[in-house]
Order: sequence, then C-alpha cells, then structure tokens
Amino acid sequence: MFYVIGLGLSDEKDITIRGLEAVQGSTRVYLEAYTSILMVQKDRLEEFYGKQLIVADRDMVETESDDILRGADKEDVSLLVVGDPFGATTHTDIILRARSLKIPTRVIHNASIMNAVGACGLQLYNFGQTVSLVFFTDTWKPDSFYDRVKENSDLGMHTLILLDIKVKEQSEENLARGRKIYEPPRYMSIPQAVSQLLEIEELRQSGTLDADTTLAIAVSRVGGGEGNERIVAGTLSELRDQPETAFGEPLHSLVIVGKKLHHLEAEYAESFAVDAQLWRDVAQRVYKCNFD
Repeated sequence: MFYVIGLGLSDEKDITIRGLEAVQGSTRVYLEAYTSILMVQKDRLEEFYGKQLIVADRDMVETESDDILRGADKEDVSLLVVGDPFGATTHTDIILRARSLKIPTRVIHNASIMNAVGACGLQLYNFGQTVSLVFFTDTWKPDSFYDRVKENSDLGMHTLILLDIKVKEQSEENLARGRKIYEPPRYMSIPQAVSQLLEIEELRQSGTLDADTTLAIAVSRVGGGEGNERIVAGTLSELRDQPETAFGEPLHSLVIVGKKLHHLEAEYAESFAVDAQLWRDVAQRVYKCNFD
C-alpha cells in the first residue's frame, strides 16, 4: 500500500491514530519538505513515530516519484504531508502515478489551514475561492489571483490567501548553469503580502480592495496553541503598517473579509483587532454589521 498521510498543523502529536499505525507499519517513510513547514524538527517526529524519515524535497517528489513508489506493491510505503494531503497543496500527481503502476493507495486526512482558518472567527461556509500569492520580482508580478479575489468580493465571500514560501529554490543563474546551489529559505510576511495586494489594486482600480476600508485577518501557526498561534485583525493599511514581528513566526496566511460579514463573525474577530474601535466602526459603516 502507498499511504499519503496528513500530519496536521503543529507538532508530532497531531498525527491521527490511523496515520501513526500506517507509519509504524511502513517499510519506508518519506517526509515531504517543500510545500509547507511543520513546527517541530524531523528528529522529534522520528522519536515519536519510532521510524526513520527520508526527507523528500521537490526534486524527489516531482521527478523521482518512482524511487518513492518502488516496492509499494509488495510492502507499505508512506509519504507524510504537513496539513492535509488534499488541503492547500494537493498530491494527486504521485497518487495517479501509483495507480498507474497498479499500487493500492490510501489517503489519511488531517487538519489543514483550509479548515483551521475558522479560528479567526469567520465562518467556513462564507469563504469563496482560496488563492496563493507569490513573491513579486522586478520583472514578474503575476496578478491572476486578483480575479479570484474580486469574484469572491462580488459575492460577499471571504478570501483565504496563502502566502508564498521559498524552500530549496535556485537562483536564475544557478538554475541556468545546472548548479545544485540553493537560496536560503524565505517566507512572505503579512506586510509584504498587503503591499503586493494594494499594488495590484492600484493597477486594476476595480475598487475591490481599499487600504482604509477593507478588513482583513492575518493568521500564523494556526493550531500551534498559546504562545505560538497568532491572529491579528484590522484594515489593510493597519496590517501593512505593523512590524513583521506582530504576526509571529511563519507560515502566514491572510483573509480578506467579505462584505456579507455577519455581526457574530465581526464580534469574534474584534478581539484580535489592532484597534477594536476602528474594526467595529468599519464593520458597521462599510460592512453594514448590526451589533445591536
């Protein structure tokens, strides 16, 4: 059997019992280590699981999947994924590859940012399409995400924006020269994300986003518990102007609040606001929330 197992959002104890049993019964266990990060080191996972883990980077998962799947028709092999296997990043390619090789597959689910974002107080039923925001460069500023944000906004829905991470990335020069030299890891911050959003709004000028009247909620390390998880709410300009340290350690995500904001959602999120009075004022005046 080839297992794809979600690890959840925080530490070694977030794995499900079903997932742990599959790990302990596997001959080889791979840890996917490029689409997200876990809040603990690999050795803590190994100690808790009682298994040695093989780190699977982007090259291995995308171009060397045959090595991962080798022998999985005769023994159990597991691929561990932070969050849920079909959450923010899907792993359909390697599952389809396994099926094409007639290898039985099984997915074991867990929590991901896609449902844990409800910790900010917004109702999951009121979320529209999730989008990803990548690092801009001087010559590359993709803005297709904006269309999804606008579509959600036009429907009054919230938008979950997943911020870019760069792990084991090569510079253009090293990539062109075929040198296996990798850049230091980078994680997009909330102020940078908001600045990029407003930059595209300035270009599009559709009125979807406004620095002073669009409410947003920044979340980091959701599920990490007290002292680790961080939630900060405010207008886009408030979040842009906060120091990066205000948002805690990566990974970060950002929610653009939709205009169908319910007063219970607004009241819940108010406890995370940079300025509670301003949050309430904008929710009442712009989002038409009735707190009475």
